Amino acid sequence: MTQIASLPKVVLHDHLDGGLRPSTVLALADETGYLGLPRHDERTLAEWFDQSHSASLVGYLAAFDQTVAVMQTPAALQRVARETVEDHAADGVVYAEIRFAPSLHLRQGMTRSEVIGSVLRGLAEGEEATGVVARVIIDAMRHEQDAVEVAAAAVEFAGRGVVGFDLAGPEVGFPASAHRRALAVARNGGLRLTIHAGEADGPAGIADALDSGAERLGHGVRIVEDAVVREGQIVDLGPIARRVHRDAIPLEICLSSNIHTGAVPAGTRHPAGMLLRAGFNVTLNTDNRLMSRTSMSREFAFARSDLGFSDDDLRTVTDHAVLAAFCDEPSRRSVVAAVAARYESI
Repeated sequence: MTQIASLPKVVLHDHLDGGLRPSTVLALADETGYLGLPRHDERTLAEWFDQSHSASLVGYLAAFDQTVAVMQTPAALQRVARETVEDHAADGVVYAEIRFAPSLHLRQGMTRSEVIGSVLRGLAEGEEATGVVARVIIDAMRHEQDAVEVAAAAVEFAGRGVVGFDLAGPEVGFPASAHRRALAVARNGGLRLTIHAGEADGPAGIADALDSGAERLGHGVRIVEDAVVREGQIVDLGPIARRVHRDAIPLEICLSSNIHTGAVPAGTRHPAGMLLRAGFNVTLNTDNRLMSRTSMSREFAFARSDLGFSDDDLRTVTDHAVLAAFCDEPSRRSVVAAVAARYESI
């Protein structure tokens, strides 16, 4: 059995404000004069950020108030972005799509464009230092009214590091279809579309996201609710699951996060394994490395130990992610070569 640390990894769903180092949170709070941290040493702050007990998306998301609070200057955003790439590189990641909502970082007068530019500079520094290919997905918050403005800012950077547009935040009561205009702005401006769906909402929310233009599903794990399961296997599909399966819609599954937010009910087995075995386009991702105390290696280890993933399965989900990536074709070829080279060296 191959050591997970040596496996190449591709991450498509990783939130910038969900992956800070606790030491960086403390340092940025000192630099910016932020006094609201709930803990003031690295160990206890890391424990506070651990949301493995939250069991709800609302509770889980509350921890982001603290990371966002210290990410309100260009220097802070640049540092967090650079360290994100460095941390992924140390974990064997060869390609990463990092997402964030620029509207959350305007408290000290930055524009959305300045926020995006700061993050791109940090990612470029990380890429130059590590060789990891890093790209950006811009989030609009589905419960807010500024999605069109966010999409317009994202389009300014299309072809300059920004590759996709996403709707994040609470799903129930805030359908993707309410933001069709913003999605059109992003798509017409050259960005690809992934939409959070099938995390807090069920198959109907997934259908709404697909009807709104989603090419990938952020999480999408609750598609299993539109399937018939017997003895741990999917034996039949409902109409929405059949559509996702037929069109090979990539599922950006985040094992640890799905359990921590209650997307997968407590005490039940995560369905990623049976979705993969049924032929769904499963990818594995981190979501929020700080709040879920995870990494791609930990997600791989969980898939192997708890869900029965083989080495071949881990290679399959990596290949799925490479094909689903929103980067340009020259970058994709580079990532394909990097994955192949790592496997050849094992």
